[in-house]
Amino acid sequence: MLLVKFVVILLLCFVIISLFSGLYFLVKDKGQSSRTVNALTLRIGLSVIAIIIVLIAGATGILEMNPDPMSGQSPSVSRDETLDPPDTTATPETSIFGSGGRRRVEEGS
Repeated sequence: MLLVKFVVILLLCFVIISLFSGLYFLVKDKGQSSRTVNALTLRIGLSVIAIIIVLIAGATGILEMNPDPMSGQSPSVSRDETLDPPDTTATPETSIFGSGGRRRVEEGS
């Protein structure tokens, strides 16, 4: 996991270097050479590689993604706990949306 993070950070550093080298060539050459285009093409290629690495690492579980903010789960909840079926016993203290909801059933309603 640490290796993937290191590779992505390294790629992003190269993207920034390529971006500024493209700016340098744009100012210095005044559009007379193709060095600016080559630097920006390299930047786009490195960005695509970084995105693909992050997507593959997230899909395979190497990188753990943040939970959905609308789900109401805390980040410490593991994936196995979220797959358990909700408790279906109806008591006044349980939520009407399962164990993770926010609305509570009032007694007498």
